[in-house]
Amino acid sequence: MKKLILFAVCFTSVFFGRKTLAGENFTLIHVSELEAIMKTDQVHIYDANDDGTRTSEGMIPSAQALSSSSRYDVAILDKDKEAKLVFYCANSSCMASHSAAKVATKAGYKNVYVMSDGILGWKKAGKPTQKFNKKA
Repeated sequence: MKKLILFAVCFTSVFFGRKTLAGENFTLIHVSELEAIMKTDQVHIYDANDDGTRTSEGMIPSAQALSSSSRYDVAILDKDKEAKLVFYCANSSCMASHSAAKVATKAGYKNVYVMSDGILGWKKAGKPTQKFNKKA
């Protein structure tokens, strides 16, 4: 039975290109999957980078900058707990987006994703960015 479950998890991860980390309530996705979601569904995108990274690399268009990856006010998230929320940070080594996603899942959000390629992967894929304008 354990082998069957392990096979199902591996098959799903490979076939669908996404995976849920053990013990986490969010799903890892990549640039192509975020792009597909953006074309077909309403999605709320959140940038978990610091201001320096946002200034030097830009942001994904329509993304909202979080004040902190682990201590932001969840009131900035969509009111609908079923809304699709996507968090990203710099790259696949950065864990700020994971921290931000954990805050959302603890607040009861059900459709939470981390775009693990981050802004650097987004740019490497040739996708557009917007300038970061820090509010005074």
